[in-house]
Amino acid sequence: MQAIFITGGGSGIGRATAQLFAQRGWRVGLADVNAAGLAETVALCGTAASTHVMDVCDRDAWVAALDTFTAAAGRLDVLFNNAGVPMGGAFEAAGFDEIDRTVAINFIGVLNGARIGHAYLTRTPGSCLLNTASASAIYGSAGLAVYSATKFAVRALTEALDGEWHAQGIRVRALVPGFIDTPLLDGPPVGSNRSIREAVIGAGLELTGADVVAQAAWDAVHGDRVLTYVGPTARRLAFAARWMPGRLRKRMRGFVTAE
Repeated sequence: MQAIFITGGGSGIGRATAQLFAQRGWRVGLADVNAAGLAETVALCGTAASTHVMDVCDRDAWVAALDTFTAAAGRLDVLFNNAGVPMGGAFEAAGFDEIDRTVAINFIGVLNGARIGHAYLTRTPGSCLLNTASASAIYGSAGLAVYSATKFAVRALTEALDGEWHAQGIRVRALVPGFIDTPLLDGPPVGSNRSIREAVIGAGLELTGADVVAQAAWDAVHGDRVLTYVGPTARRLAFAARWMPGRLRKRMRGFVTAE
């Protein structure tokens, strides 16, 4: 039985991906700081899932969780670095604690998973490291400066390791989704009374379901694309960044004015 270990498995993209892979016969390991969320995900996945309450910033916890999971599964086919937190609002209004937390979870956590996970992935021929980036990694997003920076870093790491680990038989991929309809959108950006969800809808952007991202994760693991764009917003941004960078730049400036 093939095995996938998913961080951020207590909700959203992680939960939807866990359900899909479990339904298709995979053993699933779920990691999250939210024990209650993990229990809910397991109930949806069935007996093929195990839980690991851990913080992706804790390297010892990474080792303990992967040791436990691989001992039971006997292999690690996919490590899905998915855990992340949102952060929006004016950059100059952001507190340093919030900046540090966002960078730690969104990027250092991914670095930890990749660096520590490498030893486990090398034991399974044809294994895959899958990272969750964002459409904010396509073009720096006004109002999402810190979040965007962390996701650019995730994209860069993915592209670099795709080259480094190819000869070792480890495939490295990243999902690049637009705005996904998960509870993460319910929080307010810094200095705003509106939720991120309200800001996204107010800007005329679409929300994509987590189940769509789960299918994209499946396709990415089984395909050859380094970056998989998910949702209409991500695809439009990729097109605009390549062919209409000037127009995209103006739109970002207008978005700030509108806020």
